[in-house]
Amino acid sequence: MAYVDGFVASVPTARRADFLAHSQQMGQIFKEYGATAVVDCWGDDVPQGKLTSFPMAVQCQPEETVVFSWITWPSRELRNAAWDKVMADPRMAAAGEPPFDGKRMIFGGFEVISES
Repeated sequence: MAYVDGFVASVPTARRADFLAHSQQMGQIFKEYGATAVVDCWGDDVPQGKLTSFPMAVQCQPEETVVFSWITWPSRELRNAAWDKVMADPRMAAAGEPPFDGKRMIFGGFEVISES
């Protein structure tokens, strides 16, 4: 069964180009270790909620934009093995800190139960 890692983060709007370069570099590494796709989306219509919302979840500041990203894998087993390899890859350390506050990022792994 396919598996997805999902991420939501808040990125300084002025650092969009830095985020794109960083995410493309990371995406290449993940794909080398078996990811079938790496998708990064820049918030365009992300309303502030009253009780819950993407901006609230990542404490998005006025000068920031919400990003929504995911990595698809053929299976959870392949994903689990790949993450260890990705984290040990020297290119990860060489990439430096991401252009956003990782402490406010939310993420999780999801089993695909339906796809149309």
